[in-house]
Amino acid sequence: MIKRKEVEKEFIRAIGENQGILHKICFVYADSKLDREDLYQDIIFQLWKSYSSFKGRSKFSTWIYQVALNTAITKVRRRKALPSGREFSEEIYSPTIAMDYSEDLRILYQAISYLSKVEKALILMWLDEKSYKEMSATLGMSEKNVSVSLVRIKRKLTDLIKKLQ
Repeated sequence: MIKRKEVEKEFIRAIGENQGILHKICFVYADSKLDREDLYQDIIFQLWKSYSSFKGRSKFSTWIYQVALNTAITKVRRRKALPSGREFSEEIYSPTIAMDYSEDLRILYQAISYLSKVEKALILMWLDEKSYKEMSATLGMSEKNVSVSLVRIKRKLTDLIKKLQ
């Protein structure tokens, strides 16, 4: 019983330290506050179910990305295709933090919403300053492919942002 409580405490602490990752993924892969809340719950559930399988061969944040992205992509797949012109509220779901985002950031996230699932994952990891090696390990791509893809994604985002402004 004590061991389980210790594991639960450690899990809650680790999630707290990495919740920014989860909120970004929820914001990019879900278009309404309710969908973000549902996705957040699904991700936490999957992380808890998988927690005992984390062996420490990668950074904990890399493992969280893998589980969270797989959960988000699976959920999006189940919902089929999203509408092409998504509207966003100005806030990102967070149970503990009210975030105030500038217009530029809102436009950036709206542009990101038009990217493919893999492109979204790459740009989120790049924005979180993950190394190409971490991105490669998380997404199962070569580091060279990560590099080339990011150049293309940045160009695509630049064009999308110009259109959205």
